[in-house]
Amino acid sequence: MTTAPHHLASVFVELAGGGGQGPPGVPTLLNRLTDRSKELLAVRATAVTFSPGTRDAPRVAASDTAVRRLETDAVAWGEGPGPACRRTGRPLGGTALSGAVARQRWPRYAPRALALGCTHAAALPIRGHTGPVGALVLLATRRTALTGDLLALGQSLADFAAVTLLREHEVEASRTLAAQLEHALTTRVVIEQAKGALTARHDLSPDAAFTVLRGYARSHRRLLTDVAREVVEGRLDPK
Repeated sequence: MTTAPHHLASVFVELAGGGGQGPPGVPTLLNRLTDRSKELLAVRATAVTFSPGTRDAPRVAASDTAVRRLETDAVAWGEGPGPACRRTGRPLGGTALSGAVARQRWPRYAPRALALGCTHAAALPIRGHTGPVGALVLLATRRTALTGDLLALGQSLADFAAVTLLREHEVEASRTLAAQLEHALTTRVVIEQAKGALTARHDLSPDAAFTVLRGYARSHRRLLTDVAREVVEGRLDPK
């Protein structure tokens, strides 16, 4: 297997998020990894799972729709080369899907993969700072041998993409946290404004005004923020 150096370099630039198009985001990077690894390794199909945290739902991407459905089910089953590699953090070499080992270990996965025209599977870990955060799955036919050189290149792609994936994940997490904090601040401001309005209208203490707001929201099964906003806008007087 040979690849032109300039083409290989362009793939690594793409996986690094280069190209002058701004931050790619995790979904785009996952799709790039599956598309480029299929292209460079000349396998039947590729898939990738990515779950950097124990509370993060695994993200799945694949080079075609049918394989994506298979890998999504594999994650749910906890079965197949991807989940096995994710658990151990070690590469899983080429395995014949029609063999006794695959049928025993992956009784649901192996028949589905065979039905898609895939005869062999391998999986390579996507490594984070403290352990595996995903896996790159390679599905091949008999025409493509999952050799050591091919798996080494696949591991290089996975390792390189992992850096950008983790960076983009951290950016997304920061954006989510910032949005949550902004929402919490906005909500607090509106409630304080509503308390002030009720205090002025009905000569209530701030605590009593909040009790009125909360009681009205609960009795009418409404969000406290919505009630407070209507009070501030003069469209509601819950007293």
